[in-house]
Amino acid sequence: MEFNTSKCRVLHIGSANQLFQYELNGHVLASSKEEKDLGVIVTDNLKSSSNCQAAYNKAYRVLGMIKRTITYKSPDILLPLYKTLVKPFVEYCTPAWSPHYNKDKILLEKIQHRFTRMIPGFSQLDYMTRLNRLNLWTLEERRNRSDLIELFKIYKGLSGIKIESMFEPSTNSRTRDH
Repeated sequence: MEFNTSKCRVLHIGSANQLFQYELNGHVLASSKEEKDLGVIVTDNLKSSSNCQAAYNKAYRVLGMIKRTITYKSPDILLPLYKTLVKPFVEYCTPAWSPHYNKDKILLEKIQHRFTRMIPGFSQLDYMTRLNRLNLWTLEERRNRSDLIELFKIYKGLSGIKIESMFEPSTNSRTRDH
């Protein structure tokens, strides 16, 4: 099977990249600043802001559709809808693009803020109280939890990844004083 050169792109990663032109089957490949692969946007600077913005936009549209179409807004109805239709957009493949800038974390958390305010009687409560009453975690806590679970699987050998490939074991047997 031959590559379709019109669909192939070159992504020059890093600021010190020399931006060489590449050819495939005699055709010069076009370069781009960002590309989408399996639903994850990879940019030339490897920052996750464009992924966060895309996830926010999709989730915000679906949340707006829920708000417009559902008339009986009890937590029993809205919570399963939120978990099924909205949350997958902001949690899809987050180990690959987990936000590290505060502005991106705040942007994603706005989705859950808006959802919790949609429920009647919850809009006057503060955000953490709303989450506690709905038995939800913040999105950042969920990302941290999934990272810790994956690390536990790697450590226990339940994953195909060897721990030595990621971490260098300490040879120091002292556990006190740093």
